[in-house]
Amino acid sequence: MQHKTGALAGVRVLDLSRILGGPYCGQILGDHGADVLKVEPPQGDDTRTWGPPFRDGVASYYFGLNRNKRLQFLDLASPEGQQRVRTLMAQADVVLENFKVGTMEKWGIGYEQMKQELPHLVWCRVTGFGADGPLGALPGYDAAIQALAGLMSINGEAGGDPLRVGLPVVDMVTGLNAVIGVLLALHERATSGRGQLVDAALFDSGLSLLHPHAANWFMSGKLPQRTGNAHPNIYPYDVVHTGGAPVFLAVGNDRQFALLCQHIGQASLAQDARFASAGQRSVHRVELKAVLEAALRQADGARLADELMAIGVPAAAVLNVEQALTHPHTLHREMVVKMGAYTGLGAPVKLSRTPATYRHAPLSEGADFLPIDPGQ
Repeated sequence: MQHKTGALAGVRVLDLSRILGGPYCGQILGDHGADVLKVEPPQGDDTRTWGPPFRDGVASYYFGLNRNKRLQFLDLASPEGQQRVRTLMAQADVVLENFKVGTMEKWGIGYEQMKQELPHLVWCRVTGFGADGPLGALPGYDAAIQALAGLMSINGEAGGDPLRVGLPVVDMVTGLNAVIGVLLALHERATSGRGQLVDAALFDSGLSLLHPHAANWFMSGKLPQRTGNAHPNIYPYDVVHTGGAPVFLAVGNDRQFALLCQHIGQASLAQDARFASAGQRSVHRVELKAVLEAALRQADGARLADELMAIGVPAAAVLNVEQALTHPHTLHREMVVKMGAYTGLGAPVKLSRTPATYRHAPLSEGADFLPIDPGQ
């Protein structure tokens, strides 16, 4: 029996997706109470092989995206698999899929074919470029979209080569946009009684990440350039070297800059015409960084970051992944979840009355949706 265990309790999600964007969407919906049935092909989701590391032959990559789902294997190219999926679709509220455009239509179970039969369905399609247009129906991959959407052109050191962001940011943001779209469609369905297609394309999501570079270009016509760790509009908003760990300074206004200068024994910098205003600090960033690093040459970076935060200057020591995941505040925010042998990242959205819950570790089996508690 599915009891009230989250904001989306009672919502049934059929997750036919694989790789990242779709499964990430399904995991988020599951974390917040949806009953998620995942269907994989007989050989399993490709990401099962994306390792090492592996546990029992399944890669960590897969474990990171498939919590709070119950799993079954179906061959959707077979009549039996197609009929079984039709049965599950009729019971579902949401379908997630990211097949190449035309594949599900070829099998007779695409959106246009099913929406007349099942008008209540919210159908979320994750694609590379959408179904039509100059690049429509072409396959999309995170790094290729980073290149095509301009993200690589503004990522990397000044004067260096374009650089891929070191995580699948386009896939993950597409998954988040898919969640937003599903929630919007479910909200609208409560009034109309009708589902609709949620179209989440990697290309669109990649372009949506271009702030402030797109805004800068729209206004000035000047082509954005790579600035390394530094912000294109604000300074000091950059990594600076110290006598210990490097520190990221995120100084966003004149008051914060004055506090920084006073704390490091360089109060006169806040009155220097080159640095007295945000705009001038951005223009004279090279000189300012040199002055700051000279002043911090003997500083303990980690201690400095803590001291600056305590007086209202945003700053942080640059941590590695292990340090970030074992930080006391990470644990306080419940951002590490353990279920038996499984350990994963927690849900970042915290709801006061209906918090996220962790009910099914990855690889849990399930053939049918759970009965809904009639008391809900």
